[in-house]
Amino acid sequence: MPDAVFSPVAWCLLLALVLFVLRHRLGRGWRRVGIVACGLLVLGCMPLGANLLERVLEGAVPARAYCDPGDRGPIVLLSGGVNHPPAGSADYRALTSESWTRARAATELWLAGRSGTLWIAGGGPYPVRESTVLASLAGEWGVPSSALRVEAHSTTTRESARALAGALAGRRARVVTSPPHRARALQAFEAAGIETCVQDTGTDVVPPGGPGDLLPQASAIGKTEDALHELVGIAWYRVLDWRHTTRRHPRQAGGGAQRGD
Repeated sequence: MPDAVFSPVAWCLLLALVLFVLRHRLGRGWRRVGIVACGLLVLGCMPLGANLLERVLEGAVPARAYCDPGDRGPIVLLSGGVNHPPAGSADYRALTSESWTRARAATELWLAGRSGTLWIAGGGPYPVRESTVLASLAGEWGVPSSALRVEAHSTTTRESARALAGALAGRRARVVTSPPHRARALQAFEAAGIETCVQDTGTDVVPPGGPGDLLPQASAIGKTEDALHELVGIAWYRVLDWRHTTRRHPRQAGGGAQRGD
């Protein structure tokens, strides 16, 4: 989806326009609701609101879902996207900062144990796949090609999980991704039937820093956009999982006969 779909600035401007155009038609109650909603969107443009939203997302992952130091299952690195079409497998400049950060964390995790498999998942829409570039980068950082496996066809986290379900069956996968993405990744992998833990790579929550936290900032807007993207993604995955479940196990018709799809 376009970034504007998750922009608190865009939604606040749109809401303000609607309130202005319909100011004589809306009741007092609806106008108050609109003003409060716009206020919350403005809060999302501030570091205070963005970090509160980030805290909610990171808190959605239960403590039991984090990997233990003794876990030795396969590592799964989820791509964080690219800034432009990669020109080749060594075009590391194409990787977003999220991809770089995730790749470094996954590589360090593998190097700490120097055994097992490092899966890299994520295809993307371009001829040179994101996972291919990340695999080259991991190799540059010391992971041997014999330990690397690439899943290069998925375009979403849910697709990555389903693509790896067979290869990871019966094993506890250690998923490496960004803090706000952990909850959605955990949901997708568990829904695919993969026993999963997420690697703790720190937090994106920034502690309060003073009055400046009440001023709109570009970094806060970006963090809020990412958080809203994840919240919508979590809700959408739940809808898809529900639809998948109902199709596999449709309700029983009268007399115990099973209704076909």
